[in-house]
Amino acid sequence: MRERRQIVRLWRQGNAAVLVTLVRVAGSSYRQVGARLLLDTKGKYAGTISGGCLETELTRKAAWMVRDGATVERYSTAFDDTEEIPFGLGCGGIVDLLVEPAESLECRALMEAMEDSLRGNEATVVTWLPGEGKELRRVIFGSDGGVVFASAGLDQETINSARGLLAGGRYEGRFVEELRAPQRLFMLGAGDDARPLVSMASLLGWSVIVADGRAQLARAERFAEAERVVTLGEAGASELGIRRSDAVVLMTHSYEQDREILASLLPMAPGYVGLLGARHRSSLLVSEAASRLGWTVAECCELIHAPVGLDLGGEGPEAIALAVIAEVQAYCQGKIGISRRLTAESIARQIELGGASRYLQMQCAMEQ
Repeated sequence: MRERRQIVRLWRQGNAAVLVTLVRVAGSSYRQVGARLLLDTKGKYAGTISGGCLETELTRKAAWMVRDGATVERYSTAFDDTEEIPFGLGCGGIVDLLVEPAESLECRALMEAMEDSLRGNEATVVTWLPGEGKELRRVIFGSDGGVVFASAGLDQETINSARGLLAGGRYEGRFVEELRAPQRLFMLGAGDDARPLVSMASLLGWSVIVADGRAQLARAERFAEAERVVTLGEAGASELGIRRSDAVVLMTHSYEQDREILASLLPMAPGYVGLLGARHRSSLLVSEAASRLGWTVAECCELIHAPVGLDLGGEGPEAIALAVIAEVQAYCQGKIGISRRLTAESIARQIELGGASRYLQMQCAMEQ
């Protein structure tokens, strides 16, 4: 996603020349289908379509490749060179690259859709690849299925047939992709330890919203890489517009604020909810949130990752930030593995042992 932002930024500078898209991979490849590179007229480029081995070749020849319009170029990354498929680089695969002139209507429509996706407006793009006397054609569907753009000459029957291909991949000379919105991460807590979290999420191209009830902490100048910085009011998290696809990390370090936010947050059922703090503190928070909502503790635990973050080891804000971002990334990509999440049984055990009650007494004394 960060790469998409960089490509759109370079395109907006007005000197774009050629857009290269990886549309097919056979065997091993450093990048996956959908990777892109945009080259401008001055030799500057954004994005990558390999580990660096093909970029030099493309920056030298891309403008020449599209002298007659868009084309698909095939490269072998195997060790053995052949005359038909240049050139052996040792990666062990074959890649097809769509190379298209940036000034074409089709490319401009794609770039606008990419830019719009960064604002949260998702789209599906179907591209008829050039070759065998056929020119590149493209149709772009909005999230509601409506046609945002269609190349001249595409009839309604062809467009309707393309609607049935709304999935990633390549079908009979057509390349289909989804332009998804950036992952949104809500940082509920604006302490100093939230800053490396915001920085790491920004490096991934996520949209980060920082919120805290303490106005002296929730300041934009403290989180320059965040999309928004918000001072929470009495409505708590309910005023933020959190969706089911969002990730949320709760780390205000204030027990009272965490309790209020957690109770307002759980009914929204965001995809990921991480709760920072010791197990006995988190156990009491979840138990109290369940009581307020009239839910079972088990129902709350289904929505919460606590302790937050993968168990990577290390200490300090940066190490914690890495563990948290790694878990959010794994969850969002469907790759989550061993979890340290609280369960109803472990919460009952913590409360029975009295650790949570002692912690709450100490926390309240510190906050007074």
